[in-house]
Amino acid sequence: MIAAGEVVQRPASVVKELMENALDAGATEVNVALTDAGRTLIRVVDDGCGMSPDDAVLCFERHATSKIATAEDLSNILTFGFRGEALASIAAVAEVTLRTRREEDEVGCEVQFAASEHLSTKEVAAPKGSSFSVRNLFYNIPARRKFLKSDNVEFKHVVEEFTRVALTREDVRFTLSHNGRDVFVLKQAQSLKFRIQDLLGSGVVGDILDVTADTSTVYVSGFVGRPESARKTLGNQFFFVNGRYFRSPYLHKAVMKAYENLIPEGVTPSYFLYLQIDPHAMDVNIHPTKTEIKFEDDSVIFQILFAAVRQALGKFSQAGSIDFDNPEDLTMPVIGKRFEEYTPTQAPSIGFDPNYDPFATPSVPVNPPKFPETLAQSAPSWRPAEKEEYGKLFEGAAMPSGQLMILGGKYILSKSRSGLLVTNIRRARERVLFDRFLSVIAKNGHASQRALFPVQVNVGVENRLVFDAKADLLSSLGFDITPFGTDTVVVNAVPDGFSAEPGKVQTLVGDLILILSDETVSLPERMESALAEKFAVLGASSSAPLDSTAEAQRLLDALMASQNPEYTSSGRKILHVIPLEEIDKHF
Repeated sequence: MIAAGEVVQRPASVVKELMENALDAGATEVNVALTDAGRTLIRVVDDGCGMSPDDAVLCFERHATSKIATAEDLSNILTFGFRGEALASIAAVAEVTLRTRREEDEVGCEVQFAASEHLSTKEVAAPKGSSFSVRNLFYNIPARRKFLKSDNVEFKHVVEEFTRVALTREDVRFTLSHNGRDVFVLKQAQSLKFRIQDLLGSGVVGDILDVTADTSTVYVSGFVGRPESARKTLGNQFFFVNGRYFRSPYLHKAVMKAYENLIPEGVTPSYFLYLQIDPHAMDVNIHPTKTEIKFEDDSVIFQILFAAVRQALGKFSQAGSIDFDNPEDLTMPVIGKRFEEYTPTQAPSIGFDPNYDPFATPSVPVNPPKFPETLAQSAPSWRPAEKEEYGKLFEGAAMPSGQLMILGGKYILSKSRSGLLVTNIRRARERVLFDRFLSVIAKNGHASQRALFPVQVNVGVENRLVFDAKADLLSSLGFDITPFGTDTVVVNAVPDGFSAEPGKVQTLVGDLILILSDETVSLPERMESALAEKFAVLGASSSAPLDSTAEAQRLLDALMASQNPEYTSSGRKILHVIPLEEIDKHF
């Protein structure tokens, strides 16, 4: 009735299951240690209730669960695990050693499994709780082990799962270490907001608003990000129900609907939303990894969630408003009694000529208007421009042969054989950068760099790992980005063509995360082209405006050196010629 075919996909799957089992066992402290992102070793130690020697062996059998007793219990699930499949699945693809002891037992026991085979059981000295050591993951399934990603990528997935579990229990101590280095050391937190700060940084906590809604159907609590803190990159979007993390595109739409007209298109706010609902009104056993939930009435929860988030955002937007119905709230400045002693209120005198005729010949006024002395000095003497002076109105706008003109910061106008050549500046940059980056990626060369004042950007632990994994690629493209701590990077230099302004560098880092995290393209040749295209679009959008025609000329020279100067890599038009005949039609 409860089988779901649970499969261990990667080291993160093992970490998730063992951490959840530890919490189900009543642990107040859970320590996770990995070697080689979990390929070589995953160790999870807790101070929970422990197991008897018989249960320590039995827990590795399929469907052997102590968390439900009858079929009716399936409709009232309050624990993370209940199917009894996790340890059996882990023991089938790794070498597992379990050490455990209950508080009432004098000694503990050690159980060893490998490839689903029970190897040994013996008495050992052990502290109260359980310690699982999972070694050589997928050692007996080479094909599965071969398809694991790099250590940085796999460890990023571990951090994701660790974060999701740690966000459910701020009253529990958690640690995570990798290759002997501490990544997280989380003490018991005073509140959920402190736990979010310890996990994701003070920058995230400073940009979130409280959400609360209590109804007969569901109790909603948590936090949502301020509209101005929404980012292009997905991250820090969390739903929990009865303490369990889950994904829901449907409820995500409820949150995004609440942000309508508050954030630009293409960005996503952070949110940490916790739902408390009657266990009988939902089913958590519809997905192998239990990350999807089926609710009895999704539409009601959608509306409640939308209203709760909208209310939180409304309170934020009205924080600076004045309540005109309450006179005591009016904090208008009061002018002192002696104000006029320091600020004279006499109006300035203005001279004028009541006999002035605007249709009279302006060159010889009969009675010149009398201006105050201070104004008379700067009053212009107007007279009609002579015919030969009309050219001065367009001085600097003329375009002699061989010169260029920048129009509106968007276009370069230049002479062509058949008329006027119009070049889209942004698309021209995109083409030039695409060719440069494609060459760099293919040949592993080095693009020139431009020094700038270092800019420190908090990206979170998960995204910091992305930069670690792509460090060589970024360096070859001309980026100088170094790690700082466990959740921050420092941008020291960017490639030529990118803006070095601190504000744009902050945005650039967010866009880089989005590009580097994209794993949808797998063919090497297509991957190189897709990566170069994304970097080119990013560079073109973040470039500083052209300041001179000399810069415009250099851009045109670089464009004309391209194999395809007429179109961007995505097929958008760069150049357009307005024929002389077309121009003649307007005269």
